[in-house]
Amino acid sequence: MRLTLLSFLLCLFTSINALHFYLDANQKRCFIEELPSDTVVEGHYRALEWSEQQQLYLENEELGIIVEVQEEPSGHVVVKTVGPLDGRFTFTSHEAGDHSICLSTNYSSWFSHTHIRMNLDIVVGSTKPDVEKDRSHISDLSSKIRDLNTKLEDIRREQQYQREREADYRDLSEVTNSRAVWYSIAQIVVLVATCAWQMRHLKRFFEDRKMR
Repeated sequence: MRLTLLSFLLCLFTSINALHFYLDANQKRCFIEELPSDTVVEGHYRALEWSEQQQLYLENEELGIIVEVQEEPSGHVVVKTVGPLDGRFTFTSHEAGDHSICLSTNYSSWFSHTHIRMNLDIVVGSTKPDVEKDRSHISDLSSKIRDLNTKLEDIRREQQYQREREADYRDLSEVTNSRAVWYSIAQIVVLVATCAWQMRHLKRFFEDRKMR
């Protein structure tokens, strides 16, 4: 019962994105993932190539997949690798913010009309311990507890990142409100000065008329 509960919590705390899409042989498809710092991201992809002869998507051993991960908006390349049609990639975010994950094929001809179906699974916030090393020292229950602690640490980093963003937005709002208040005060001062000048001018005008 405890193992079942721990397994459920591990699934709950891990962010998994699964999708499939289509692209041409000379096309690049990118996805944006917002990540906290020091977060491990694992990806698994599988590509199938359209066969005109058989009218379905099949595996082609000559097909290679280029995976490129960049930090946005700095453009710093975190990962750039060429893998088989069925492969994996892993990286760790060094800075908090948006990361672009781009996939393309190794076909370089602009005149190629090959169509590719791509299945992509992305797991965010997952860290894999060395199970083979620790298997002789810990029980299955302690391994599950360690995984749960890792997920909780990932959640803590995510919450810290969100608090930092909220603090930045709050500071920006306070600065904007302060500027608006000073602008309103300046308008009032100008209005009062204008009214005083007009009253003084009218007073002098009527005094001159009276003297005449």
